[in-house]
Amino acid sequence: MILLLRRLAAVFIFSLFFQSTVAFAADAARPRIGLVLGGGGARGAAHIGVLEVLQKLRVPIDCVAGTSMGALIAGAWAAGMSPEKMREALAAADWNDIFVDNPEYAEMSYRNKLVSRSYLPGSESGVSATGVAYQGGVVAGQKIKLFFNQLVRANQGERNIEELPLPLSIIATDIGTGERVVFRDGALTTAMRASMSVPGLLAPVDHHGRKLVDGGLVDNLPISEVRERCQADVVIAVNVGSPLLKADEVGSLLTVSAQMVGILTEQNVSRSLAMLKPGDIYLQPELKGITAADFTKHAESAESGRLAAEGAIEKLARLSASESAYAAWWQAIEVSRRSSPRIDAIEIVGLERANQGVIERYLSVQPGETIRPSVINRDLLRMYGDGYYESVDYTVLAQRDRNILRVMPIEKRWGPDYARFAINLQADNSQGSTFGLRAAYHQTWLNHLGGELIYHGEIGSNNRLGINYYQPLDARQRLFFEGTAGAGQTRLNVYEDDKRIAQYRDSETGVGAYLGANIGLLGPVRVGWVQRHRYFELDIGDPSLPRGDKKMTGWKASLDFDQFDRVYFPTRGWAAQLSWFESPGSNYARADADLRGAYAFGGTVFNARLRYTGSPRGNLPVFDAGTLGGFLNLTAFAPSQIIGDDIRYVGVRGEQIIGRLPLGLRGDMRIGLALEMAKVGSPYSESTRVGVLDSAALYLGGQTPFGPAYVGFGYSTSGVSNLFLFVGTP
Repeated sequence: MILLLRRLAAVFIFSLFFQSTVAFAADAARPRIGLVLGGGGARGAAHIGVLEVLQKLRVPIDCVAGTSMGALIAGAWAAGMSPEKMREALAAADWNDIFVDNPEYAEMSYRNKLVSRSYLPGSESGVSATGVAYQGGVVAGQKIKLFFNQLVRANQGERNIEELPLPLSIIATDIGTGERVVFRDGALTTAMRASMSVPGLLAPVDHHGRKLVDGGLVDNLPISEVRERCQADVVIAVNVGSPLLKADEVGSLLTVSAQMVGILTEQNVSRSLAMLKPGDIYLQPELKGITAADFTKHAESAESGRLAAEGAIEKLARLSASESAYAAWWQAIEVSRRSSPRIDAIEIVGLERANQGVIERYLSVQPGETIRPSVINRDLLRMYGDGYYESVDYTVLAQRDRNILRVMPIEKRWGPDYARFAINLQADNSQGSTFGLRAAYHQTWLNHLGGELIYHGEIGSNNRLGINYYQPLDARQRLFFEGTAGAGQTRLNVYEDDKRIAQYRDSETGVGAYLGANIGLLGPVRVGWVQRHRYFELDIGDPSLPRGDKKMTGWKASLDFDQFDRVYFPTRGWAAQLSWFESPGSNYARADADLRGAYAFGGTVFNARLRYTGSPRGNLPVFDAGTLGGFLNLTAFAPSQIIGDDIRYVGVRGEQIIGRLPLGLRGDMRIGLALEMAKVGSPYSESTRVGVLDSAALYLGGQTPFGPAYVGFGYSTSGVSNLFLFVGTP
C-alpha cells in the first residue's frame, strides 16, 4: 500500500513538472524581462497600479529592482503579496501615525510619560565623557519597520532576499562613502527599511559597519541592476520621482534641502534613462498634485500608475505569456502559507544595560502559541515606549525543527544619559507675560534594575532646582522607591474685586520619599512622607499685608492613571489623578481629585473634566489652598486669581480638528469652545464671589513641535474676561 502511494505521488509530481515544462516551452521564445520600480516617496504607490496591469496582461517578470518606495513595493511583491493585497494594506495603514515612533501615550511606561509631559521629545541628546550625541533622524522608523514586517509576513518566518523565488535587488546608499549598496541577500525588511531612509527624516540603518540611507541619492531608477541581475532583454522602468521645484519656490531651509536632494536624484535618473534600449518600456505616471509626503493619496497614486501602464498596453501585451505559463510563474511566487508556526522558545538578544525582565513583561506570546502580527506589534511598541531603545524588532527562526521567536531590542547608542530641554511662553491681559527655559540631566540604568536620576532646573519668571531618584525594586519594575528634593521661587498674585492687590515671592523647599507600584500601563499608586517649607515675601502691595513662613509635614497617598492617546490635545481616553495629604502637625488634610475624558466623533473631539480640592479634616491653610484661573481652569479669570477651600469645578468643551501636522509629528490644530463652572465653599481671595462662577472660552490651539500652543479669549458673566497666549511645555 505504501509503495502504491509513493508511485502515485511520483506520477503526480511528474505530471505537474511536465505541465509547467510544456507551458514554458510554448513561451520559450519570450524575452527575459526586468522590472524597475523607482523611488518617489508616497508617489511610489503608483507602482501598484502598474503591477495590476502586468497581472491582467499576464506579463511574467524575471527579476525586479527597487529603490525607496519602489523597494517597498518590489519587496512585498517578490515576497508573494498581490497588488490587490497591497492596496488593502496601504488603505488600512494609519499614515498620520506610522511615521511617529512612540506608541499611543496610553501605551507608554509611566516614567516615559513623565518625561514627555515635562520636556520636548525632539530635544533628547546623549551625554557622555566623549561629548554630546544626537538622534539619527526625526523618525527612528520603529512603526515603519513593523509595517514592513506585516507586509512580508515576518510572523511566519524570516524572509531572506536570496530565498525568494523572484530575484530581487534593493538599492541603498552608504552615507559615509556615498557608495551605491545593492541588497541581493540578507533580511528583506532590513533592506526595505534602509532603502527608504530619507536623510534627516528617517534614521540611517546600521548594516555591517555601514550607515545606509535612501538609495535614491545614487540610483533612483536602477535599470543597470536588472540588466546585470537577470540579463534582461526588455526593461520595464517606472519613474515616480518628484519634479524639481521652480526657482521662486525655493526659499526656506527645508525647500533648499529638498531641492538639493532632488537635483542629485534627477542626475542619476538621467544617467539611468540613457541605458534604455529601443525595445524597453518606460512609464512615468502623471502624479501632478501628489507630493512625496502625500501617503494618504495612495489610492490616487495607484490609479495614476494603472493609467500609465494602460497607455503602453500594446507594448506590454507583446510580453504576455500563456495562461498556464503565467499561472505557474505566479504560483511559485505567491505565498501559500497562511498561518504562523507554533513557537517553541523565545530569545531576547542584544541587551547591554537593560535586563530581560523589562522586555518580558510586555510579551504576550508564549511557547506553544502562534504569533499574531497585531499582537506582536503592540507588544514591541510597548517595549519601545519605555524610552530605552532606538528600535525593537523580531524575527522567527527555524532551528533543528524548532521555531524560535527572537526579540531584538537595540539600546540607544546615544544613551544611557541624556540632556533634555523645554520652553514656555505665556501671556494674558490680566497679569502680563511669563517665560521659562527648562533643562534636565537624565541618567538611566544606574543599576541592573533600572535606577534613574533626573536633575532638573528652570530659569525665567519661575526659578527651580530639583532632583528625582527612581529605583525599581524588581526586574519587571512593578514596585519602586522614589525620592525627591527641590527648591524654587515663583510669583503669586493676590486679587480682590478683580484687581491685583499684591504680588508675593513664593519660595519653597521640599523633600519626599515614596513607595509605589506600577499598575500595568495605567500608572502608579504611591504612599510616602513629605516635608515642605513655604515662605511668602511681599513684593508689590500694601506693606501692612501679612507675610508667611510655614512648614508642612505629613503623609501623602496618590494615584496617577493616564490613558489618553496623546499627552496634549487628546482625541480619546481618560485620566484620573487622586491624592490625599494628611498633616497631623498642621491639623488638616487635603484631598484632590481630577478626572478627565475625551471622545471623538469624526473630526470633532468632546472633552469633560471634573475637579475637587478640599479639606476632609480641618481647613486648608492659605499656603496650601486650592486655586482657580487660567486656561481650562476657569479661563476668564487670571491664573490663581481665586484661592480657597472646598473647590468644585466642571468643564466641557468641543474641538473641531482643522489641520494636521506633517509626517513625523503627532498632533493637529483645533478650534475649540469651552464652557466651565465652579463653586468655592471658602474663598480666601475674591471673597465677595459666592455662588456658581462661570466661564466661556473660544480658542485656537493644538500640538506643535514646541509643545502645546493656544491663543484665545475667555469671558464670564460676572464681568471678567481674559485674552491669553501660550506656547511650550507647561
